[in-house]
Amino acid sequence: MKLHNPYSFVIFDWDGTIMDSTDRIVNAMRKSAKNIGLTIPSESDVKGIIGLSMQACMDRLFPQADEEERAALLEEYRFQYVEGDNTPTPLFEGVIESLEWLKSHDILIAVATGKSRVGLERVLREVDLLNYFHSSICADEAAGKPHPEMVQRLMEGAGFKPLQTLVVGDSVHDLHMAKNAGVDAIGVTSGANQHHELDPLSPIAIFENVVELKPWLETRHS
Repeated sequence: MKLHNPYSFVIFDWDGTIMDSTDRIVNAMRKSAKNIGLTIPSESDVKGIIGLSMQACMDRLFPQADEEERAALLEEYRFQYVEGDNTPTPLFEGVIESLEWLKSHDILIAVATGKSRVGLERVLREVDLLNYFHSSICADEAAGKPHPEMVQRLMEGAGFKPLQTLVVGDSVHDLHMAKNAGVDAIGVTSGANQHHELDPLSPIAIFENVVELKPWLETRHS
């Protein structure tokens, strides 16, 4: 049965939306700051920058750090995130089934992430999803969130307009990006931000996780 809904293209954030990686990011960033000798940011402050480009993260968390300290922190963070913890980072339970359902209903799926291209492709390989999404764009390939360029370029590449597109993400940065691009958004509370933080940005819905997207769209069956 065909879906009777306006969305033909769904753009997902990655960390905290598809992958359960929020705690890993927080721990890696705080440990890196400690090892470099910088002021250790709070857990809430680190959560507040998830989804932004690394440059924006540095500006917000370590505004007093000089270029040498920032370079050292970046190198240490990459080490801590990739090698400091050998535990595989899981996808959220039920995510693959939800994505498969979207694809089976001819809805294209894409990723817009604050990760670098190298970082995204590494985790896509880890979870065997390297060629799974129609398209993806990273923070080192376009203006970072909340700038609308990521969404705009993904729409252009897939041939869709804003009214046909939906953004799904766990942070206020994702929702701001969608709003700036003139695209509907759904917030999920599985990662960086909670309901009371996402709600002021007027998403069309707020779910606990991506899995709730499927039944929500199913109600739009004709």
